[in-house]
Amino acid sequence: MKLVGIVGSIADQSYNRMLLRFMSTQYRNMADIEILDISDVPMFNQSNDQSDSPAIQYLNHKILAADGVIIATPEHNHTIPAALKSVIEWLSYNLHPFTDKPVMIVGASYFIQGSSRAQLNLRQILESPGVNAITLPGNEFLLANAKEAFDESGMLKDDRTASFLGSTLQKFVEFVGVIGHLNGRADNPGASEDLYATGNCDTTVKDVDMRDPQWLEKAAEKTNAVSGDAYVKLDRGLLTVNQIDRFLKTMPVELTFADENNQFIYYGDQGHDPKDMLASRTPDQVGDPLYYVHPERALKGVATVINNLRNGKTDLFVLPVPGNGPTKHLMHYYKAMHDEDGVYRGINEWVVDLWPIVASYLKQTGKKLVDDPNAKVAATTGASSSAPVEPDPDASTGASEEEEAPTAPTTDASTGASEETEAPMADATTKASDADIFVAEVDETSGASEA
Repeated sequence: MKLVGIVGSIADQSYNRMLLRFMSTQYRNMADIEILDISDVPMFNQSNDQSDSPAIQYLNHKILAADGVIIATPEHNHTIPAALKSVIEWLSYNLHPFTDKPVMIVGASYFIQGSSRAQLNLRQILESPGVNAITLPGNEFLLANAKEAFDESGMLKDDRTASFLGSTLQKFVEFVGVIGHLNGRADNPGASEDLYATGNCDTTVKDVDMRDPQWLEKAAEKTNAVSGDAYVKLDRGLLTVNQIDRFLKTMPVELTFADENNQFIYYGDQGHDPKDMLASRTPDQVGDPLYYVHPERALKGVATVINNLRNGKTDLFVLPVPGNGPTKHLMHYYKAMHDEDGVYRGINEWVVDLWPIVASYLKQTGKKLVDDPNAKVAATTGASSSAPVEPDPDASTGASEEEEAPTAPTTDASTGASEETEAPMADATTKASDADIFVAEVDETSGASEA
């Protein structure tokens, strides 16, 4: 489960930040908690709308992508700090990421009341029109005497306090699950994917705007990237950058690379006009977050594919493209990449027209494709399935879990040619029998194939 924790203070020394850090490390088996800082958020000013500023959009995207939110607040004059109030104002003015979002409130303060009145104030704000958060009822965690509560390593000293905090977080995790089910989020495994790439991974080039059309040139300059005839030692070879470029450009498929932070950082330019590519890409898209390189109608499908690959639900996702015809059969393949430790490192996508391969096979073997009179053809993809079988579509991908492969044609042993009497039409989608492969049927109107 993906949670974000908002530090309700902009102080350099914040015990509420320490509290969230403790939660993120001590209870990482319950949830992945990412801590968000609000120091760069400007004070709310309705006359100077800054909803589109990077600091506010960063929080907006992070909250939208999270399953739930934890807010840790100090207490200032019986209320929450002005900085936290300003953040909520921005996120309920033109942006509304808290709508129907489960929220847990915790707090630490110097004295005995442990931010109790600030938490009550915050609860009222979160439930107000325009914010519309769903706050965990009861289960208040009030950390009093915060200056003495932590040891030198940032751990809570009192075991009973830590145990109570853990039990409260466990209840929130269950609460998030219930709310997610009611909101339909449980049926959308991609809901937690951050397609805006607001995070970082160890290869993210910092301080270069991902949306800059010149991202490649600026990122290369910042990292002192090698080019031209500079040698690169690979796992099984030694090539210059120019050789690598030539090698990739002459691949018989169109290649795309997106890293684990959901940033689009490479595509194979084979010299075609973008409109003539199997999957159109342009140079100014390199560096963009994945959100900006797909049409809005396709984003849910994109996020679902990525989430399935990231979490190991499948290792390869296969997607037929709508609009295939009698002499064209385009397929998208999405392969999860992992490092030597098995950590997810992004997606290798390739697009290929399978028809020339099929046509060559038929020509070389003397075989032919014959319609299966018992097959049901999916209106959106043209994929067939044997009539006696009623496949159970997977809700998240549209892939059939029990699809029956067509009967193999009878082959003349002496010639290798198939008899044409009852040979069924080969269905490319049913050949993905490997348990680690998802083959999705795609709604042509949804654009989900553009994932």
